[in-house]
Amino acid sequence: MQGIFKRSILMTLALLVVTCGIYPIGVWVVGQIVFHGRANGSIVLKNGNPIGSILIAQNFQKPEYFHPRPSSAGDKGYDAANSSGSNLAMTNKKFIDGVAANVKQSIADNPGLKMGQVPNDMVMGSGSGLDPDISVENAFAQVPRVAQARKLKIEDLQSLIQKNVQGPDLGSFGEKHVNVLKLNLALSEIPVSAK
Repeated sequence: MQGIFKRSILMTLALLVVTCGIYPIGVWVVGQIVFHGRANGSIVLKNGNPIGSILIAQNFQKPEYFHPRPSSAGDKGYDAANSSGSNLAMTNKKFIDGVAANVKQSIADNPGLKMGQVPNDMVMGSGSGLDPDISVENAFAQVPRVAQARKLKIEDLQSLIQKNVQGPDLGSFGEKHVNVLKLNLALSEIPVSAK
């Protein structure tokens, strides 16, 4: 009996060392060497200062920038410490009214956009509330607003979007998409025209 007890203690200690020491350190080392940027949050730096992460949506509201999906994360949305969707069913009146309000606002904000043309991801949030990507269709729907605000040619913005299209992952997983932060960083290289 004493031998079994001794072996179980030694096995527990050995597993403790492997699972709480060697394995996490090994994963950290591989992450730092092979996936350094991703392992450290994919932080984007501008002039040496962190301005965001390509993994987490930010609330761009100015008309001269492309806007992300709506967010229910936290009290005001886009709260990275409080990731969540709305958790409302598609038949819930609050959900339906919220989407209807988002459609109305999207049509008001984006010249030329009409009822029935509004992309789903322009008016409905993601499950996490922090999806950093929008559909290519959503990006193109925002072009007239951004072009008007920046006094740029529509063709130039469409070309910028095409240069920033990503996916599908591994050639077949998911849909083509555009990372809003990357797109807006590329856009910020083009100066806003004086009004």
